[in-house]
Amino acid sequence: MLLLNSIQTLLNTIMGWPLILYVISIGVICSIVLKGIQLRYFAYAWKLILFPPKQTAGVKADMTPLQAFINTLSTNLGNGSLAGVATALYAGGPGAAIWMLIIGFILMPVRFAEVYLSVLFSAEKKSSSTIGGPMLYLQSVVGGALLAPIYALLCLLFMIVGSGIQSNSIRISMQNWQINPWITATVLLLFILYVTFGGAARIVKISDRIVPIKVVVFFVSTTIILLYHASSLLPALKLMTSAAFSPLAAMGGMLGFSVQQAMRFGISRSILATESGLGTAAILFSATGSKEPEKDGIIAMLSTFISTLVCFILALCIVASGVWNNGMTSTALTIASYSTVFGWLAGWIVSFMSIAFGVGVLVAYAYITKETWISISRGKFIQPFTIIYCLCVFAGALINVDLVFTIADYTNAGMLLINLFGIFYLLPKISQGLTRFEKK
Repeated sequence: MLLLNSIQTLLNTIMGWPLILYVISIGVICSIVLKGIQLRYFAYAWKLILFPPKQTAGVKADMTPLQAFINTLSTNLGNGSLAGVATALYAGGPGAAIWMLIIGFILMPVRFAEVYLSVLFSAEKKSSSTIGGPMLYLQSVVGGALLAPIYALLCLLFMIVGSGIQSNSIRISMQNWQINPWITATVLLLFILYVTFGGAARIVKISDRIVPIKVVVFFVSTTIILLYHASSLLPALKLMTSAAFSPLAAMGGMLGFSVQQAMRFGISRSILATESGLGTAAILFSATGSKEPEKDGIIAMLSTFISTLVCFILALCIVASGVWNNGMTSTALTIASYSTVFGWLAGWIVSFMSIAFGVGVLVAYAYITKETWISISRGKFIQPFTIIYCLCVFAGALINVDLVFTIADYTNAGMLLINLFGIFYLLPKISQGLTRFEKK
């Protein structure tokens, strides 16, 4: 027991400031080596999204780069955007929101790098769909023969427990509507079975429909709140800025950049907001069959920006509405902010968003989990594993998820350590490729 406690204490210490500094250092190095790519190609990224290039004829792929972007955005906009931001403000004060922007900006080149490598190595090695993302490009780094399978196992576990967390959040939201948890769990089970056994085409089709709903409902509702509290916006921004750079607020903000599931604070919550550095976006983009890694990486950066923007806007709503210091935290604080405008409807609106956000994540995770399993098993036992995965989603809606959160934290940290090392090791290759792209 003493040994287990010592191991947990050590892991918690590593996942604090050491991991934070590690992530920030890699992000800053990527920004410098790639010459501020997040600024230089920001407008071009929007152009690629709004006017996507036609896919090369004859390319067989599970999805287009634009659909990979949509699925990436779907994984980024989960329930943590509703609960995690509020918890970050509760822990670190209004200055936490500024640190969200700073860290999101630093993570954009990391997202470019992991997607660039995934598409590049898939094209160079003519990889099949049985292996992609970090599982592929990590094989080219020192110790890659060991790091690649370890990453795959961590990713698989992270996707399973992450899906359980999302289904649990959906169940909690449905309980606000007096829906029995067993009914919610059963509906989620049937839904995820329908999604997964429909293959990639069905997953992409459902994501294409869910993501716009998530984005529209969020931005319409938050815009109404900000307009209602328009006179408080400037004071709120001043408060957030001044609070961000006091020692206490800075620490709280960086530790509290938790935008995926708010139960505890640390770097895992920070990265869960955008999943930049985890490699999940790289897995999605590896399924596009694209031969243009530079453009795909540039497109992917916007998913980090948008998810960070969502977090900041929600934080601004909470601060501007004046409820950020009312003692509440998590979803309750988000509902309190909405209540200042929507009254009794606030709980219904936030619950609806929680369900939409969670379902969107489940759909995208279903694809990533399946691809990771195929990589590990080399294409064996796909259907039995799919059933097991769906049962985990069912169980996640019913169980207490405290232990699941802990597992998610540790797998999250392991994925970060390995994937960021791979990005750092292969950064010269990324820089050379970007230079060739810019000379065309």
